[in-house]
Amino acid sequence: MSRVLDYGRKAPASGNAKNLVIFLHGYGADGNDLLGLADPLAPHLPDTVFVAPNAPERSAMNPMGYQWFPIPWIDGSSEEQSLAAMARAVEDLNAFLDTVMAEEDVAPAQTILLGFSQGTMMSLHVAPRRAQAVAGVVGFSGRLMGPEALADEVVVRPPVLLIHGDQDEVVPPQSLPQAAEALQKAGWDEVYAHVMKGTGHGIAPDGLSVALAFMRDKLGLG
Repeated sequence: MSRVLDYGRKAPASGNAKNLVIFLHGYGADGNDLLGLADPLAPHLPDTVFVAPNAPERSAMNPMGYQWFPIPWIDGSSEEQSLAAMARAVEDLNAFLDTVMAEEDVAPAQTILLGFSQGTMMSLHVAPRRAQAVAGVVGFSGRLMGPEALADEVVVRPPVLLIHGDQDEVVPPQSLPQAAEALQKAGWDEVYAHVMKGTGHGIAPDGLSVALAFMRDKLGLG
């Protein structure tokens, strides 16, 4: 039985919901951490609903925040605990995606997943294994989990944009080319990348601009 995820929502600026952007936050944060990105994006995506769920577990390192799964080298959990928690979180996230798309009456083909850090890990894991492809995946400052299993488990290949700061002190910058290579080996035609110069573990204005252009393109907005 999947756990129901709490989430924040920002209605479309136009009042007419045609598209959906789902923000997936990083380790120790919460949905509100990314939902604020809706403010600069909304004028350019006026028919878009923005939602941002909280991950299913309270963070071991930050009780005020949440985690999709524990990270052994940060919180001392075991590899087995981490993998088991991720499997549960994948089930929770898939159920959430099904529910929110149905409630908003927006098809997967008009939905974007935008993750940051651990949220990117979840996005890159879940999106290729769903029955229907989303319009695109934007992954900031994350990595691809279990790249060796992807080719055998992939169902759909949505366009992917990977964005990373070249000064990231949390998730190594080389995670971007490693993920891109694994996606391409698994048959992806559309994998794009952008490196944010002088940026650590965060989202710089140039990265957000590139993400916006990608989202507009994949949602058919030119």
